[in-house]
Amino acid sequence: MENVHDRLPERFNFARHILHINSGRHGKIAYIDDTQQITYDELDRRVRSAAAGLLALGVRPEERILLVMHDTVDMPVALLGAMFAGIVPVPVNTLLPADDYAYMLQHSGAKLAIVSGALCNCVQQAMEQAGRQIPLIVSGDMELMPADATAFSSLLEIEPLAADAHADTHADHFAFWLYSSGSTGRPKGTVHTHANLFWTAELYGKPVLGVREDDIVFSAAKLFFAYGLGNALTFPLSVGATTILMAERPTPNAVFQRLVAHKPTVFCGVPTLYVGMLASDALPSAESTAIRICASAGESLPREVGEKFKAHFGCDILDGLGSTEMLHIFLSNHPGDIRYGSTGKPVAGYEVALRTEDGAPVPDGEVGDLYIRGPSAALMYWNNREKSGTTFQGHWVKSGDKYMVDADGYYCYAGRSDDMLKVSGQYVSPIEVEAALIAHPAVLECAVVGKPDEEGLIKTMAYVVLRQGQSAGSAMEAELKHFVKSRLAPHKYPREISFVDDLPKTATGKIQRFKLRALES
Repeated sequence: MENVHDRLPERFNFARHILHINSGRHGKIAYIDDTQQITYDELDRRVRSAAAGLLALGVRPEERILLVMHDTVDMPVALLGAMFAGIVPVPVNTLLPADDYAYMLQHSGAKLAIVSGALCNCVQQAMEQAGRQIPLIVSGDMELMPADATAFSSLLEIEPLAADAHADTHADHFAFWLYSSGSTGRPKGTVHTHANLFWTAELYGKPVLGVREDDIVFSAAKLFFAYGLGNALTFPLSVGATTILMAERPTPNAVFQRLVAHKPTVFCGVPTLYVGMLASDALPSAESTAIRICASAGESLPREVGEKFKAHFGCDILDGLGSTEMLHIFLSNHPGDIRYGSTGKPVAGYEVALRTEDGAPVPDGEVGDLYIRGPSAALMYWNNREKSGTTFQGHWVKSGDKYMVDADGYYCYAGRSDDMLKVSGQYVSPIEVEAALIAHPAVLECAVVGKPDEEGLIKTMAYVVLRQGQSAGSAMEAELKHFVKSRLAPHKYPREISFVDDLPKTATGKIQRFKLRALES
């Protein structure tokens, strides 16, 4: 494999890099949010002013600041401003309860928080719970700003740092943290470097997704997620493209509005959103949009969803796999090499391996634990030696995903390691059963978990959301069971089907199977 590290200088500050490569774009629009747009010139000035403002407030290089911010132009300014100054921004999910913010305040040791106005009350509650009062910098709605808080806009009025006054950071210096989803315990503070952002753009954003200067990019995934951070900051800013930001939640109708009004050419979503879009009566015509390529991550994209989307819009969805630990996608379908129903092949610059529980190689066609190595891997989980050692194993990162690779080299998702079921003495991937179910025209969404029977043996249990106009009942249950039996080995069909109105999901749209498992325990 190419030694990609030869392409990056040892002393490297990602924010400085972004401002430098865009210094000649002057009046080119960098960001458009719900209320304003800013040029690359204005982005440059605001980033350097934000850096100066944070330093003036007494935050020192390497200290953390919490960003609890909706996707507006202030968010990339705060992120890049902090990194320009050598300060470590920690963007966090804006949909969390105060209890989670209290934990993150304590765990990160954040010196201040930059908060969207509508979220001030929740963050103040978190500070009370944590017993830590830190300065609040408020972005957006000033009507909700506490009396002792500072307006983020006032930081932007400060004389900006000079273009060459950035922190002299090493490429492997702490740059920012991202908290993991925390589905199996408290969220883990995943520590990333300045170089990691650079490599996701060089290895995936440019050569695979193909983002270029004349693109308009729109990511439904938010900036506080690893996937959204790459889509809406790293990739477009690395080529001088224009990015659409949306503060509200990414419902199909909210997405449709931006697809038609702003005509983005690159769209990044998640499987549940693509499903909802295709099921909506308000789905816009291909002629009213300008999408040329899409990305999907977070969960495996069902084959039928990719095919239907391509048939309607005339463009492909590049289904891929990334993680908070690897920062962005390392396994992906590629333009001109799409196999819907698979996660594609390794992205050049990354290596993947499938191993048994004992660490031995897995033969082609068999399921194994997925390991990755590549230059965008995080350094560690902050203050968590045990889990760091389990995940970051030398140059390799253990993903926690189960995969198999076919004879043609395409990788197929088999579920999370803790989702696998053993039925009749044989392993069953819930993802495989779900893919069979969702191929039925009556099924909108589904999730499969294990359910102990009267004798304690595990059987497959499916939760199914039907499409509008379809009727639940014993006849539909029998039809779906027969449908799955016609596609999979007999022991894999769901022994029981529960029809529900919706499925529990994370803020990224991932189905929370652990909540469904809890119902059956």
